[in-house]
Amino acid sequence: MNVSEPLAGGPGQTAEAQQPLEDRVNNRSQRPTSDAFRTFMASQWAPADDSLPARDEVAGYAARRRRAISDRFPGERLIIPAGPLKVRSNDTDYRFRPHSAFAHLTGLGLDHEPDAVLILEPVDSGATDGGGHHSATLYFRPLAGRDTEQFYADARSGEFWIGARPTLAELEARLGIPTAHLDGLEAAVTKGVGAPEIGGISVRLVRKVDENLDALVDTARYNTAQDPDSLDLSKFDARDDQLAEALSELRLTKDEWEVGQMREAVAATAAGFEEIVRALPRAVAHRRGERVVEGAFFAKAREEGNDLGYETIAAAGNNATVLHWIRNNGAVRDGDLILVDAGVEAESLYTADVTRTLPVNGAFSEVQRRVYQAVLDAADAAFAAAKPGVRFREVHAAAMEVLAARLEEWGILPVPAAEALSDGGQQHRRWMPHGTSHHLGLDVHDCAQARRELYLDGELTPGMVFTIEPGLYFKAEDLAIPAEYRGIGVRIEDDILMTGDGPVNLSAALPRTPEDVEAWMASIR
Repeated sequence: MNVSEPLAGGPGQTAEAQQPLEDRVNNRSQRPTSDAFRTFMASQWAPADDSLPARDEVAGYAARRRRAISDRFPGERLIIPAGPLKVRSNDTDYRFRPHSAFAHLTGLGLDHEPDAVLILEPVDSGATDGGGHHSATLYFRPLAGRDTEQFYADARSGEFWIGARPTLAELEARLGIPTAHLDGLEAAVTKGVGAPEIGGISVRLVRKVDENLDALVDTARYNTAQDPDSLDLSKFDARDDQLAEALSELRLTKDEWEVGQMREAVAATAAGFEEIVRALPRAVAHRRGERVVEGAFFAKAREEGNDLGYETIAAAGNNATVLHWIRNNGAVRDGDLILVDAGVEAESLYTADVTRTLPVNGAFSEVQRRVYQAVLDAADAAFAAAKPGVRFREVHAAAMEVLAARLEEWGILPVPAAEALSDGGQQHRRWMPHGTSHHLGLDVHDCAQARRELYLDGELTPGMVFTIEPGLYFKAEDLAIPAEYRGIGVRIEDDILMTGDGPVNLSAALPRTPEDVEAWMASIR
């Protein structure tokens, strides 16, 4: 095509004059480009505060976690990315949240480290102050100076747009981790990569967090392979999976600082449930009352913590029988139950996970109370079964025994409870299809990459934090049950800390018995 011909994208535009597609998002800003503007923008700013912050309380705990993972992989370079910003729509991003493994090993929470990467570089044992097999460096994009164009022109990282970012020195002072500019990341990732038998360095990466890093590491492995044409990247993927597995298993037991963060998240969550009770009258009056409930909790989560730990389930009436109902667009009706599964994520990114099922008008009906009490008894049985040394799966089994017995007693179970509880039965699971417990921490379903023998088949040990959350879900369209039960969904979920003396219910401040729930709701209203 002749360059002087008009382009289809714009009448009269030539190829020389056409604006690059990636630059067009800046049109709305109408930013001046004159030298006079640039010079003026770089002048007359108050001097920056060069004082350094105190060391974060978490720094020592995070150093011990890094030492633990260092001991697992001596002699190998370990790469743990925070992850990039994620586009929500066009040129707007979601609020940033770093990958949980990155947060665990650095102690960084909040939203100020997109694209950051922690690298653990292999060293001779004992060469570092911590005595481990690696030296740590945090690669980071620091605050741009006010004499730079980035300061006012970069909507993703410029201070004029998103506020101040920490400097390299500030972050190093807070975390006790040497820092380096992100510009040096590529060299740090690829330097010396190769087969150990020929003097190269083996690399392990937390994959599927940062696509650019995945590609960079794969390219480095390919370029340094003795026979690139026969390189099997799946073998490297398996080694990377081992790193993800180890990082997940490292979080199975929480340290003292983490337990403190869990307590804070649970306390904020309890305050959020009080706001839910206050909002119920307005929810009843609104055509999408579930959204009123969702919004009441979200406001408290943002006030007291970083965000929600996960999307809130605010499920009224028959919606409560949908396990992950997050549309929350239904009505809230007098006489129904509303099941709310919600958790506040603290600024450290540790999240609570609590469920309460509430009578919308403040009083349970006879059938609602019957179902609620059965679920509560199952939760109490699971709590009683949870002791140090007990296998994780036995907590679930204790809850199932109670629920199967109640379903048999009510004439709902088509076989005796003993038969249903056998491996060849399981008919009771029609009304309780999920697990009773999962680990909890930085992720609402924490430690999800841990091996089965350490999770389901693992023994409960002091420092573990997990949920107990049995439920019964009787769908309105379920013809296998009497009509009086249809449309009732109940779940009760608490966050449990295992100690040497047994389990502690971190969420016990929220009422659990039907009588206490009714009295609590009346006192708030």
